[in-house]
Amino acid sequence: MRLLTEESIEKIAIGAAVLGTGGGGDPYVGKLLAKQAIKKYGPVKLISIEELEDDALVVPVSGMGAPTITIEKLLSEVELTAPLEKMEELLNKKVDVIIPIEIGGINSLMPIAVAAQKGLPILDADAMGRAFPEAQMVTFYLAGYKSSPVTMADEKGNTVVIYPKDGIWAERLARTLTIEMGGSSSVSDYALSGKQVKSAVVENTLTIAENIGKTLMENRSNAQVGINKMLEDLKGYKLFEGKIVDIKRELKGGFTRGHAYFKGINEYTGDYTILFQNEHLIAKKDDEILCTTPDLIAVLDLETGIPITTERMKYGSRVVVVAFPCNYQWRSEKGLEVAGPKYFGYEVDYVPVEKIQGK
Repeated sequence: MRLLTEESIEKIAIGAAVLGTGGGGDPYVGKLLAKQAIKKYGPVKLISIEELEDDALVVPVSGMGAPTITIEKLLSEVELTAPLEKMEELLNKKVDVIIPIEIGGINSLMPIAVAAQKGLPILDADAMGRAFPEAQMVTFYLAGYKSSPVTMADEKGNTVVIYPKDGIWAERLARTLTIEMGGSSSVSDYALSGKQVKSAVVENTLTIAENIGKTLMENRSNAQVGINKMLEDLKGYKLFEGKIVDIKRELKGGFTRGHAYFKGINEYTGDYTILFQNEHLIAKKDDEILCTTPDLIAVLDLETGIPITTERMKYGSRVVVVAFPCNYQWRSEKGLEVAGPKYFGYEVDYVPVEKIQGK
C-alpha cells in the first residue's frame, strides 16, 4: 500500500493518456478532478492485487460519453459519487475498494477523486489495460461476469438503475441514456468480489501510468530520450513521425468518430492515417497496416512527448505515433471478437504489432 498525492496525479494523468490510446476522456479534466479531491479530502490509498481481500466488494466508477463533450461538461461532486452510493443501496452493502474500469485520461483519475471523497482505497489495476469506447470491452466481460446492476447519474441530479442481460445490452442501454443526459454520465457496474476481480483484471496499471508520466515529465526538454525509454519499458514501437494535415471528426451515436491524416516528416515519408472511435483503432501508411486494435496506438507531441487525445489533435501539430502490445486477454478468440478491428467494421485481420513491426 502507498498513498497517491497531488504529485502522483500529475504523473498518472500523462501516463494514463498514453495508455488511453487517445480516449478515456481529457487528462487535464481528470487531473483537476483528482487533485481537487485529494486537496479537499486527503491522499488516496493505492493497494495491490496481493493486498485485496477475497471477500471485498470492489466497484468501478467511470465516465461514459464522447470526449468532445467532457471537455465542456464537467463532472460535479454529486455526479461522481451518486452511482457508487446507489450501488451500495441496491446491494445493501458498503463498497470496500474502488477500481478504474479502464486506463484513460478521465477514467483513471475520476475513480481516484471518488476514492478520496469516500475515504476508500483504490486498486492498482483496471479491466482493460488501455481505454476502449464501449462498455462490454472489459476483461470482466471476457471472464463471463455480469455487469448488472448498472447505476448511472448526471450533473442534473438524475440517477438511473438498469438491469441489462449482458455487457452488450449494458452498452446499448447506458449509451442511449448517456445521450439523453447530455452526452456524458457517470457509471458503476460489475460490482464484484475481490476473488472475482483477481481472476480477470490487468494488474499494476496505475503504477505503470505513473512511471510513464514520470519518464516523460523528466525528459520534456529532450522528448526523444523520454519516448525511447518509454518504448523500451513497454516493449513498444515508433510507427512514424508526421505533421497533421487534416482531421475529420464528428459526434455520432455518443462517440467521437473520425480520421486523422498525417504527412511523414524527418526520416518518415509518405501519407499516414489514424482511424478512431474515441480511441485510436487503426494506424496505417497508405494502405499498409501499421497497428490495429486491440494493440495500443498513442499520438505524442514531437517536441515534448506529451500525449495528445483524439479531441485535442489539430491541423499542423507535429507528432510521433507509437504502439504497444495489448494485454494477452485481448488476443484471445473472445477478446478479438469483442474489440478486434472487425468488430468496428474494418475488414482487416488482427496481427500482433510486434509481428507487423518485426517485418
